[in-house]
Order: sequence, then C-alpha cells, then structure tokens
Amino acid sequence: MNIKKIIKDRGNVYFIGIKGTGMCALAELLHRAGARVSGSDTTDVFYTDAVLKDLRIPYFESFDRSHITDESALIIHSAAYSADKNPEMAEALRRGVPLVKYTDALGAYSALFDSCGVAGVHGKTTTTAIAGTLLAAAELPVQVLAGSVVTSFGGRSTISAGNKYFVAETCEYRGHFLSFHPRRVLLTSVESDHQDFFPTYESIRGAFVEYGKRIKSGGELIYCADDPGASETAGLIQKDRSDVKYTGYGFNPGCFHKIKNYRTGNEESVFELEGIPYRWRLRVPGRHTVLNSAGALALVKSIADSEERALDGETLRKMGGALAAFSGSKRRSEIIGASGGILFMDDYAHHPTAIKTTLAGLKEFYRRRRIVASFMSHTYSRTAALFEDFAGAFDAADIVFLHKIYASARELYTGSVTGQALFEKTKTLHGNVYYAGEPLDALEPLTGILHPGDIFITMGAGDNWKLCEALFKYYRNMEGLG
Repeated sequence: MNIKKIIKDRGNVYFIGIKGTGMCALAELLHRAGARVSGSDTTDVFYTDAVLKDLRIPYFESFDRSHITDESALIIHSAAYSADKNPEMAEALRRGVPLVKYTDALGAYSALFDSCGVAGVHGKTTTTAIAGTLLAAAELPVQVLAGSVVTSFGGRSTISAGNKYFVAETCEYRGHFLSFHPRRVLLTSVESDHQDFFPTYESIRGAFVEYGKRIKSGGELIYCADDPGASETAGLIQKDRSDVKYTGYGFNPGCFHKIKNYRTGNEESVFELEGIPYRWRLRVPGRHTVLNSAGALALVKSIADSEERALDGETLRKMGGALAAFSGSKRRSEIIGASGGILFMDDYAHHPTAIKTTLAGLKEFYRRRRIVASFMSHTYSRTAALFEDFAGAFDAADIVFLHKIYASARELYTGSVTGQALFEKTKTLHGNVYYAGEPLDALEPLTGILHPGDIFITMGAGDNWKLCEALFKYYRNMEGLG
C-alpha cells in the first residue's frame, strides 16, 4: 500500500464502515490531502453523516458487492467487518483490490509525517484533544486525529493545519497501535484491561513496551510519571532503547515537567508546569484532566523545540486562552445540558480507575453539588477480571445506579458474572446504590431522587447514555423548554 502515491495520483479510496469515528476522520484527512474518497455504511445516523455531507464525500447506506470496482486504488475497512460476512470485502478480495483494515491504513499514513502516537489505557482521547487544541493555538504545522468529536476542532475529530507533524490517538486493543510509525509516543497510563485479548497485566504491558520500541531513533517517549504502569513501561523500553529521549510529566517531584502550584475551586483548575512558564487555567474537571493537559503541553514543547521555535509570551497567551476555553470531547465529561437546576453529563469511563478518578474529579471541582451516577459495565471478561475494583470505584458518588452488563459481540456470556452480582457487591461498600437492569427502567425512580443542584452523570461504554438524554428531555419538558 503506497498511500503517498495514491494521494499524489488522486486515487480512489473506498471506506467500508465510513461512519465510524476513526474511519470518518481518516477519510477526511485523505480527502483534504487530495485522494478521491467514497464509502459505505449502514442506514443508522451518526454525527459523522453531517461531516461527510459537509465534505461532499459520497457514501452508500448499504453494503453491496456492486459498489466495488477496479477503479479503487485502496479499500479500507473497519475492524467491525470481515470478509466472510461483508459482501463488499469479499468482492474486493475476489477482484484483488488492495484491502486493509483501518489501523494499518492509519499506520501507513503516519509514516508520511513526523508522527506522535498518543497511547494509554486511560486519557488518550482527552490528551489528544487538548494537544490538538494547543498545537493549533501555537500555529504549528500539524494534522491531528482524535478518537472522538472535539468542540475546539470545530465539532470534528481532526485538525488539518500543516503537513509536517501528525498526532493521532492510537489504540492498544489487539495490538492495533503496532501499525503506527511514531517518532514520539505520549503514554498516559498502563494497567490491566481488554482481558479478552490481554489476560494479564504483563501481557498488556508487553504490548505498550513493544509500541515504545517502535519509536524512531532520536525520538521521544513522553510519559505520565504519576502512573506506575507508564513509568514501569518507560523503564523497560529504556533498557533496550538508549537512543530515545525520556520525558516524564506529572505531580511526581522527580519528573521533568512537574506540575506545581495546583489548585481547584469555583469550577476551575489552575496549575503551572516546570519548563513551560505560564499559569494555566482549565475548566474541565479532574486532577486527571490536569495530568492530560500536562502531557499535551509536553508534546507541544517537544514539537516546538524540533521547529526551533521558542514558546514566546504571545504564543503562550494564545495557548493559555485555548486551554481555558477547552470544553472537552464527546463522551468525556461531556455536559449534555442543564435543566431543572440539574447538570446532566455523560462520560465514557468504563474501567474502575477511570470511574474513580472521574468521580473524584467531579467531587473536587463541583464541591457544592451532589453527584448521582449511572454505570453500565462493558464486557463480561472485564467485569469478571476487575469485579472487586468496579465495586469499590464509586466512593465519590452520593447515589449510584447500576445496570446489566453491556455485552460485546466479541465474547460469549459464560454465566460467571452479572450486573446484579456487581450491584450486590457494591451494596456492601456503598450506602446508596440502586439496580435497574435496563437503563431506562431507572428513569421514573430518578425523577423522584434528583434535586436542583445535583449532577447526574452516565458512565460506561454501554448504552445508558440514553438514560441521561431521556432525563434531560424530561426536565426540559417540565420547564416547558422541550
């Protein structure tokens, strides 16, 4: 696959599953680079429909072998589809048209640039979003691809502001990030997750170590020194790669970019960062978001140094304004709205550590508000492997609603764990927990529990976000705003 030649020749690139967040983002970047992009997906409507229509990228809302022709220079498919079930993939193979999965195409694209892969079990989407926001403010020649919609990206997942650097969110699942070609890796966190593929901590840590060893000679590993797994991973990479620069960030007193003079209150966090003289302000809650910001700032400093550009006072002021205005990305402490005096939020946190840090951040940030949380666990294997940790993750919430486990298509239910079992265990550790198997079954009881001044937040990788939207709509109708 010669992505550079395809772009130069304005070749046809066809995306199977083009409405997916990553797929749509890569389609946009290739479209802007000059390739002729088209694709296909289901009739389901996503935010990406509007993006594709705005870019005038044509796509079918069905999968049919007649859509595949010899005119395609490359066909990129979502990992959600396989040739034995998707007729377009089967036809591409029959015709001998080059067919690659999204992560391999992203990897090939990254080889065209001085690239940075943002990686980690937690925080990679927000860190990528903040990094892109700051890089754009600093007017550095960069393209950015995040794994979610980012408000400061104009409601999209990409930034196209140059052709020298590329910053992309890269995923560890099934070793997908091993297709990427990084000069830099920004590592936020490493701990046990994706137990269906990485059954032990050592196995997932091994994948991150392997990724780090892909950094080009003279490149850099920027890692969270507060995260034990990230620090351990950095140490293991360093044993074999003395030709790479290692830059730690965090509250840890021994790291290069140390966070200092941190305070939070009045729904704002303020901090300084060693090596980048400025007083930063952030209006997205959580100590973990401050850490993500520090990692993003470290990356901006690294790229600016490569450009031999000092971050002068005017540039820092622009970056400071951009960070202060940053409002997050979709499903990352996303504010759905406020009604009836209640703030409605949604968050993708689906790992015990992410749940715990997100709720603690909300409690610290919104000190006068009561927190009511709904959580839907995703995958039986993750729930079973981290059962005790999940049950103990809700300390900072005042009231908790739990639901059935949201099943994954990639695993079969073994009967070993249920949402009800997680509820029973959580009840022994938290004094105010309720269970509603189907998320919308919690709608009626919650209308009697929520009060003005509360925060209601749905959490997880399941579909309980529908509960947040339904509650918000209910209170808007009560106010006559629906």
